[in-house]
Amino acid sequence: MAISSAIACNVAFSPLSYRKINLSGIGVASASRIGSKSPKFAALRLRSNSRSSHSSALHLPSKSRSSQFAALHLRSNSRSSQFAALRLGSPPLRSNSRSSQFAVVRASAAASAPPSPAEPWQGAALKPLAASILTGVVLWFVPVPGGVSREAWKLLAIFLATIVGIITQPLPLGAVALLGLGAAVLTKTLTFAAAFSAFGDPIPWLIALAFFFARGFIKTGLGNRVAYQFVSMFGSSSLGLGYSLVFSEALLAPAIPSVSARAGGIFLPLVKSLCTACGSNVGDGTERKLGAWLMLTCFQTSVISSSMFLTAMAANPLSANLTQGAINQTIGWTDWAVAASVPGLISLIVVPLLLYVIYPPSVKSSPDAPKLAREKLEKMGPMTKNEIIMSVTLLLTVGLWVFGGVINVDAVTAAILGLSVLLITGVVTWKECLSESVAWDTLTWFAALIAMAGYLNKYGLISWFSQTVVQFVGGLGLSWQLSFGILVMLYFYSHYFFASGAAHIGAMFTAFLSVASALGTPPLFAAMVLAFLSNLMGGLTHYGIGSAPVFYGANYVPLATWWGYGFLVSVVNIIIWLGVGGIWWKAIGLW
Repeated sequence: MAISSAIACNVAFSPLSYRKINLSGIGVASASRIGSKSPKFAALRLRSNSRSSHSSALHLPSKSRSSQFAALHLRSNSRSSQFAALRLGSPPLRSNSRSSQFAVVRASAAASAPPSPAEPWQGAALKPLAASILTGVVLWFVPVPGGVSREAWKLLAIFLATIVGIITQPLPLGAVALLGLGAAVLTKTLTFAAAFSAFGDPIPWLIALAFFFARGFIKTGLGNRVAYQFVSMFGSSSLGLGYSLVFSEALLAPAIPSVSARAGGIFLPLVKSLCTACGSNVGDGTERKLGAWLMLTCFQTSVISSSMFLTAMAANPLSANLTQGAINQTIGWTDWAVAASVPGLISLIVVPLLLYVIYPPSVKSSPDAPKLAREKLEKMGPMTKNEIIMSVTLLLTVGLWVFGGVINVDAVTAAILGLSVLLITGVVTWKECLSESVAWDTLTWFAALIAMAGYLNKYGLISWFSQTVVQFVGGLGLSWQLSFGILVMLYFYSHYFFASGAAHIGAMFTAFLSVASALGTPPLFAAMVLAFLSNLMGGLTHYGIGSAPVFYGANYVPLATWWGYGFLVSVVNIIIWLGVGGIWWKAIGLW
């Protein structure tokens, strides 16, 4: 028996205009007569092969004297019909058919509408956010130690809360850092100008500019061309490819005194192109194919190459100058290079191999890769106009990085000049620069950490920490070797609180060197060890040295993995430099 039902509801509908739509063979027609006293009628006819047909009628009240009526008819070859009517604001419909039953249900429009699905939460991850806030709140109310100002302690609480947030990531890194700066300003711990002062620092901008260079390097195809050339020569194994990049970077290190410029302007674009050429991309599950290992390896070896030459990192001359002032001894370019050569070369060999074993790429051997790379190069043909412009611009920028000291052009100015050429020639557009979200995110969080770490030093917290360590170690009554070992560990791992090698050196180098010398450590030996470690400690985090945000920002390696392997590699580097290096330094008469 066919069933007819009517649902009467109280809802206001706007008048309908006439229209007809065809969708997949279904004809839909609706009609209304606006302003008329007669009913407004809309009908929808659908044909089907089902045995039954359904008709529904919708009665709607309007502001006019008449009602709005809508009916749905579905025709088939069935003898019976099912009739459903929805009537709003008027008596229920009745059916005269003996084979139909008519039911009336009164309901509200909200009850008849299907429930809308709940929108997913778009805000912060609440548990990591709570952990970050709790860290700051607990430290905020801890009694302030003697010798530390209240402002310094409050800033330390905000800084550590921000670090916890950066590690747990309740929000993207830039957003977390911005919240940290906001908390510092809101609590009057820092003024607005102080909180955002590091946005005028050249290093964060140099890192951001490096991402823009990488965009042009890849967009023009020059990155793929150079990548295929590398693969054709060294690509039969992932390890061989990694070592070719490691030693190429080490060869450039003494000529380019900015690890940020080397990493971001030259090697990040190249490494990203190599990863893409080998089918290892971000976001599609192929990061571990090659990219994750290559990014982590190139980063960890960049801090090693920076430690091998006086001119390989911008803060190295600062170490030499502070040594001159503290112990009245000079560290020359050759002295530095000779002392660092043996432990440095061993680290450059051991670290990539270690990471290859404990964090291996899924593709280790590709004997056909060199042949395929050569075929790709042939298919690419000669260099395009944009590739040539990109090549000339890159050579100009690198040349200014090498010889900029002679003509008084710093690294970030050289990078801005290079980007200007790319923008003027259209190789890179400003819209593309704006779309590099990673560059702007990195600029934000790195500048925020530099500002907070800098004001921790200005507020006297770092000097208090140095003096406390000095008094503690000096009072242990140990041999100079053990005392110096403790000083080295404290100096090295305190870098978790710094976003700049130069800031760390400026805050702690002189105090630790003076104490080490007073405890009997050979002064020049102590100075050179601290200077070498001032580079190596940059590998601990994703913000500890200029190359860290560059390679981490490529997003191939998760943050927890980055920090975990950063700590592990730091232990290996300390063993190599203090163990093998100690023997070498004994042989050359450094102690």
